[in-house]
Amino acid sequence: MATTTKTAASAAAAAPAATETPTATRAYLTVSVDEETGEVTEASRFKYLPGHPRQIRADLKAGVFNVNGEKVLGKSISFIPVALRIFSDNILNMGRKVWAELFFVDESGAVCAVLFHGYSVENLQKLNASLFYDDLKLTDVVLTVTPIKKQTEKDGKPATYFIADFSYTAADPAEVQARQEFAEDHDLYREETLTGTEDRRITAGYRTPEGYQLPEQRAPKQLPESTTAE
Repeated sequence: MATTTKTAASAAAAAPAATETPTATRAYLTVSVDEETGEVTEASRFKYLPGHPRQIRADLKAGVFNVNGEKVLGKSISFIPVALRIFSDNILNMGRKVWAELFFVDESGAVCAVLFHGYSVENLQKLNASLFYDDLKLTDVVLTVTPIKKQTEKDGKPATYFIADFSYTAADPAEVQARQEFAEDHDLYREETLTGTEDRRITAGYRTPEGYQLPEQRAPKQLPESTTAE
């Protein structure tokens, strides 16, 4: 009596095709599929409240970085810039200075912002010039920022301070793409550092909402007290 057997190829053809997970529409998004309904949803890998990134402080008196002036992160930080601007302005009641404001995503996925001024900004600008001649931008690399101790004299006594030194390594192109697409889709700025009086020098990915008003402009105006004729 003759018998028939299924070959591996025919068995595979008979089996139902596995459902492939759709590709995310943007590199910073992740895709999930509901097994029961088949509904496809996308979620951002990055967390960002517009105008209020997590504040990373470069404490260049102590030579460390911290979160909101509290949790110490260490003596150096590394990140791929999502957006940045180098500008001159009077912010945070510190007088008019040249500043560098960089936005990046930390290990938890939170969008952060860090500020530098003075010689630290000069160092960043020098690195930016070097990158230009290598056909790279600051948003293409992993920046490592390390405070370097300097010594000076104040009131006849030696005093120490730190300036930020910047170095870089090649960044994963997929991670660069994710951050650049995130910058394209979101307004990246920090409300506390906007004055409307800045002199912008270098910018990448930095953007405020169209028609944005400064906090004082959004405050309700006081109407004059009504008067009546005697």
